Parts: sequence; C-alpha cells; structure tokens
Amino acid sequence: MGLEKPDQALARASWQALGTSAVLVMGEPDALAEARAIVEQELDRIDRACSRFREDSELTRVNAQAGRAVRVGPLLVQATEVALRAAELTDGDVDPTLGRALELAGYVRDWRLLDQGSSTETSPPSTATAPPKPLRARFRSGWRTVEVNRARATLRIPAGVKLDLGATAKAWAADRASQAVYEATGCGVLVSLGGDIATAGPAPARGWRIHVTDDHRAGPMAPGQTIAIEGGGLATSSTTVRRWRHEGHPMHHILDPSTGAPTQSVWRTVSVAALDCADANIAATAAIVKGPGAPTWLEELGLPARLVAHGGEVRTVGDWPREACA
Repeated sequence: MGLEKPDQALARASWQALGTSAVLVMGEPDALAEARAIVEQELDRIDRACSRFREDSELTRVNAQAGRAVRVGPLLVQATEVALRAAELTDGDVDPTLGRALELAGYVRDWRLLDQGSSTETSPPSTATAPPKPLRARFRSGWRTVEVNRARATLRIPAGVKLDLGATAKAWAADRASQAVYEATGCGVLVSLGGDIATAGPAPARGWRIHVTDDHRAGPMAPGQTIAIEGGGLATSSTTVRRWRHEGHPMHHILDPSTGAPTQSVWRTVSVAALDCADANIAATAAIVKGPGAPTWLEELGLPARLVAHGGEVRTVGDWPREACA
C-alpha cells in the first residue's frame, strides 16, 4: 500500500523508522517540521519499549525474564494490551506469543538483514508468488498465559514463551503518532508506517488518496487500486514482501498459530479499512491466517476489505470500492 503523489497543497516527509518506511503527509506545510519531530519522538519511545530486536528494549528484558513479573513502563503495558485484544478478537489467529516461533523461522533481526535469497528489496513481487512449503515449529505459546497488571505496572509471560508485538505495534504507533500531531497542530494528518495508514483531523478535499498494492514501497503504477479515505485507518498485510530464506526454506512473517510456521493462506495480500489503523491491521493479518473463511468473517464484522489470491484474483468485501475496468 503506497501513497499517491500528494496535492500541491499537501506537505510530505519520509524516513526510516521501526525497521520500515515512515511517511508523514499533512495539509499545512508550515507545520511539517514540528509534526515530523512529534512523530519521530513517538516512534522512538515505542521502539525502546516494544522492539524485539533491541537489546536495551523493555520487551527484550521481559522476554529474558520469562516466568517472572517484570516492572515495565506504561507504553509496553498498553502495547501488550493491544496485542492481547487482537488475539481475543481473532480467536487467537493474531497471537503475540509467537516470538519463539519467529526465531525458529529465522526472524531474529530486522528482516532486511536476513537472507532473502533471490529476491531483492526493490523488485515488485510476482503475481504468482506461492506460499512457502509446509513446516511445523515446536514452541510454547498461548496468549491467555500473558499476565498484565496495569495497577502494578508489571508484565509476566511463562518460562519458554517470547512476546513479539510486531503484528500490532506498528499500526498502533501510526494511530498514536497521527493523533499526537493533530492535537499539537490542529492540522489534518496522515501517518504511514510500512503501508499501515492512520489519519487524524480533516482530510483534503479529495480525501487521502492511497494506492493499494502488495508492496507499500511500490509506485502508483504498480498493480493495485487507488482509493480515497476521509478518515480512520487503512492497513495491508501481505506475505509477498517480508520474505527470507532459512535453512533452505522460504519464509514470511505471518505465522499460523496452530503450526508455528508461515501460514499457507489462499490470500497473498489483504487490505482492510477500519475506524483506526490498529483494528484495520488486526483484521488484515487475521484474514490471511483465516484463509478461505476470511471474506465471511470480514463481512460479519462490517469491515470493507480487498483480498488478493496468489494468482492475482481480487475479491472485495462490504463497501470496498469496485475496481474500474481498463
């Protein structure tokens, strides 16, 4: 999912953060510098609390002391609560206790530093990209085993379990950052983190125009669909971008909690619109795990969505706009 070239009246900044691309777009160019500083500060705080790849993060300390109640800051408490809510809403299909399974799959550092085999970071994914071969990992998990004590500011996970908040923290960070900018500046704002998009305040006259595609880094000419949103959040989950090879097997970052291995979904990419980016991302990720049952599940939730199968076939749900014929 990528952003179209903004209108002349819109200001834009982009940089790298949280292991992905950060994009800030707003309707007041004079406020851009202040807004970027706000977003950067927010993302830095969340990274220090929630990163699995930082030795000095609070999450790393919690994982290292699994089995004990660990005092943590309010950001990690909130981020964990968001992740546990995601697990509850999806019947465990988005499970934050898959950290050990991700390690067994070779996801032990920023994915851009992993062995990506014959793929390149700038090459668009093939429409025929197939899911990885079936694997099964042995690990301990279970989101219901996580104990959060907000009053005491403690977090406890069982011995042998590792938390990973990657499925929810990025979208939640986009929501927090966009709201912080709007409260400080009073300007309409859009924040995109790796293609997960949160908005706050008034939208431009034509709405926030977004090109929905497999890879958020791709330009507006990449296969996909351009839509406009007036507010809320829009998120895309895909198995075509964060891919690497581990012990000779192709991997991606969306795991099936029932196997601990990369999901064998019929969908390669799912985009969902919701009231905020966190809920949109939860639904998009869960839809990939749920596979054939995802359209019905999304329909029951009343969430507009666009699902792309591995062969390129597109299915839309709810009020998602129809694609124009060439």
